[in-house]
Amino acid sequence: MRKVDPAKHRARRQYILHAAAQLFAAKGFERTTTAEICKAAGMSSGNLFHYFPNKRAIFHAIFEEDGADSGESKAERLARAQASDDPWAALLEVVELLTADAMNPVAPPLVMEAVVQAHRDPELDALLGRDNAQEHTAVATLLAKAAAAGQIDPALDPHDAATWVLALIASLYTSAATDPAFRPAAQLPVLRLILQRFLKAPPLDVHPPRA
Repeated sequence: MRKVDPAKHRARRQYILHAAAQLFAAKGFERTTTAEICKAAGMSSGNLFHYFPNKRAIFHAIFEEDGADSGESKAERLARAQASDDPWAALLEVVELLTADAMNPVAPPLVMEAVVQAHRDPELDALLGRDNAQEHTAVATLLAKAAAAGQIDPALDPHDAATWVLALIASLYTSAATDPAFRPAAQLPVLRLILQRFLKAPPLDVHPPRA
């Protein structure tokens, strides 16, 4: 039996996922055929099935293998952020991490398609749910630590505030997927400013009360 080179096998998987992601983003999951994926990846169906058992497995893998290129998974980066001594700076880093894919024209429509498919696919729904819970936990943890350090408004509930932070991040993807004129990179500074004004504690009133 021929020995499989793990590095080559991993690189080939990534090539297939990249080709398939382009198709899924442009045509949707249902309208994309396995034959089209094979053609885009430059391989036969028999060769393709050596890496993935079916089209749905390819779609799932796109959302599972987030750390394949950087060598560090998103879960590892979120864990590192939560251990930071500067929770506010770490929170901004997490926002940058979670918005980075929105700059890729393929990602927003792909994310929208995943949301649609999750209603029909319990396994995908569970996968996305775990991912969302992981993000929410990280953001809520950093908000709690930032409040304790006096970096944000301590009156904010970390769990509720984290929900709104993630909702604003999600809107970046939704707008990019549905509005051709929307430019995520241009709107990212606005998002940061909104978050800063939403989360930061209001300044204390240094003026004495009027008689």
